[in-house]
Amino acid sequence: MSSPRRPRSPRPFEPEQWQVREEGLHLERLAQSESVFALGNGHIGVRGNLDEGEPYGLPGTYLNGFFESRPLPYAEAGYGYPEAGQTVVDVTNGKLIRLLVDDEPFDVRYGQVDDHERVLDLRAGVLRRDVRWTSPGGSRVRVCSTRMVSLVQRAVMAIEYVVEAVEADVRVVVQSELVANEEVPVPTGDPRVAVALDRPLEALDVRAHDNGVHLVHRTRRSKLTMAAHMDHLWDGPEDTSVESTVYEDVGRTTFIAVVGVGRPLRIVKFVTYGWSSGRTVPALRDQVGAAAAGARHTGWEGLLDEQRRYLDAFWERSDVRVEGDGEIQQAVRFALFQILQAGARSEQRAIPAKGLTGPGYDGHAFWDTEIFVLPVLTYSEPHSAADALRWRQSILPAARARARALRLSGAVFPWRTIGGEECSAYWPAGSAALHIGADVADAARRYVQATGDADFERDTATELYVETARVWMSAGFFDEAGAYRIDGVTGPDEYSALADNNVYTNLMAARNLQLAADAVERHQAVRNRLQVAPEEVVTWRRAAAAIHVPWDEDLGIHPQSEGFTDHERWDFSLTGAEEYPLMLHYPYLQLYRKQVVKQADLVLAMLLRGDRFSAAQKVANFAYYEGITVRDSSLSAAIQCILAAETGHLDLAYDYWGEAALMDLHDLERNTRDGLHLAALAGAWLGAVFGFGGMRDHGPGLLFRPRLPTALRSLGFTIFWHGGKLAVEVDGDAARYRWDDSKAVRFRHYDDVVELRAGEHRTVPIPPLAARPPLEHPPHRRPEHRVSGG
Repeated sequence: MSSPRRPRSPRPFEPEQWQVREEGLHLERLAQSESVFALGNGHIGVRGNLDEGEPYGLPGTYLNGFFESRPLPYAEAGYGYPEAGQTVVDVTNGKLIRLLVDDEPFDVRYGQVDDHERVLDLRAGVLRRDVRWTSPGGSRVRVCSTRMVSLVQRAVMAIEYVVEAVEADVRVVVQSELVANEEVPVPTGDPRVAVALDRPLEALDVRAHDNGVHLVHRTRRSKLTMAAHMDHLWDGPEDTSVESTVYEDVGRTTFIAVVGVGRPLRIVKFVTYGWSSGRTVPALRDQVGAAAAGARHTGWEGLLDEQRRYLDAFWERSDVRVEGDGEIQQAVRFALFQILQAGARSEQRAIPAKGLTGPGYDGHAFWDTEIFVLPVLTYSEPHSAADALRWRQSILPAARARARALRLSGAVFPWRTIGGEECSAYWPAGSAALHIGADVADAARRYVQATGDADFERDTATELYVETARVWMSAGFFDEAGAYRIDGVTGPDEYSALADNNVYTNLMAARNLQLAADAVERHQAVRNRLQVAPEEVVTWRRAAAAIHVPWDEDLGIHPQSEGFTDHERWDFSLTGAEEYPLMLHYPYLQLYRKQVVKQADLVLAMLLRGDRFSAAQKVANFAYYEGITVRDSSLSAAIQCILAAETGHLDLAYDYWGEAALMDLHDLERNTRDGLHLAALAGAWLGAVFGFGGMRDHGPGLLFRPRLPTALRSLGFTIFWHGGKLAVEVDGDAARYRWDDSKAVRFRHYDDVVELRAGEHRTVPIPPLAARPPLEHPPHRRPEHRVSGG
């Protein structure tokens, strides 16, 4: 999942307020830029490949939830092992626009690229490209393209493509294409994946029409059907000729014209997508055709206007403003934009770990969504958070079946999946990670608390609470002393497995049980439908109150799990810088037996269940786990940032924030080529709001304990709260809160209660900070010291 961090290279993208710009064409980092320049809306995802398709690092067009099945063979069979995996499919590519200039193909590897620039515009929601190219034969053209995936019209991708001569007239042939089953390298090297993705689509219906074509295909194993429709508008020289042709896996509309200086050929390409597991071919064909008709009716300028209005509203309510570090300012806005693209129109589909930006992790969704991504959406785009949780509700039948296979009650959500079934073949890290159910419940709790959405609590959240609570009652037991134990589970730290009483798991399970007990008291009809008996509720409350939380009296800290601090500490003096990440150089047999932590676990518990730890315990715990946490996961830096800020290590928190925020823009893990790290992107927001903004939502209301590192002059953010907007501005010694809703709002600033009425604002001081001694870190694993990025 990770690779060793290398010394930081020069910035691939210079800091800008609202854009990510690539000047020149850098083929050595083409795959990274394809991920960074990816566009999507939660339904469609397209990598930022060049319009002409080649060269590429990794081509990719994805539809959320659309996958191919593959077998999961085992050397030794075991009861309850998942039998099939799921892999995201590179669907029909509608980005392709090939160009011939006086019979020579436009290819940046040949001839001469005179200028090349690409810009991802975070306010307009488009990717622009401007290139001047001289062909091997000396013909010179300028090509300008603008690509978008509509956040308003869910099925629509559109491209404006303009080609004109720079000096003398040239004859151009533009081939606008739909291509299915394009050759895709398999980055995992897994032969099972390679087999599944070897021409996974079979043609069902392909047709050409006057302005374009449509292709309908079905996956060979999972039997999912998708349709793609291509349509065009154009203007240019009067003698431009247009023709459409179609084959089994290729549809093409060809434009031929002679263009001159100031006499360009302009093409607008509309591509629409849809898929289904049950609808007929005619129904899908008509669906994408209707979507294309709608896009044509709106027109190119109309689509741009819709996109800008949508994003104007998003940024007005969701922007994070950073003064003192232009590099992180750009990174946080990029992160928010990509998270919006992952969830805006997912509409009861999963939000994968890579979004729809690449095939990493086979396109699977993990617990990352609920713990990292959904807090961002809950406070900025709450309807998308609700849709992601409704997806969890929709896969409850598969989760109940998985629980039965594991001889548990309730519903066990999968460690990794696309369609709802467990796809992890490694059960100690997969099936044993039961905390996922509590993570889902906690995300539902946060959404209900932030929005006051009683209908959602009744119709969705309560069922999630109940079915996950039932897992804990079958997975745990009351010991002789009356404590409730949950043994043999795997917590968030993947360098520990099958541990007893993992603190994170136990505390999240306790909240889960309490949530279920409280919700069924409020929603009697749901309680009756789910057949929740009175004695079941009593037992939930009893178990929640008696949950066992290990404590090491000698060290004065919480062990990550029972007995963890009795293990031998990892000998970092024998571990070289080139031996990270550890899981690529050491067997899990060694990792599981030692005190070494891959990613925040107990530290994550102190964030999400901060109400169960004293301030002194947080300081001691954080110091201890800093010394053994190696951050071999991109999930860790953001959480360590937040707890470093809370415990007074502000400059360390700033270093961690930079690592999380710049994970993909600087390709810190050297695997951005496979898709963006969505949880790390979310960590850029979490570091700002939960870290330096000091916001906590684990109580009945909101709490803020803001404080900035010395490098930052100010920080501002806005959160949705019960339909209103609470704006927070923090500088060195004070915080200013502004409320814009008609109802009053009440929250805490440190130990003080603040109440604001409509339009009211208040400035309150930030108490002084006691100095903290520096912390020890594993050799080679301290985060890179951050110098303000401009």
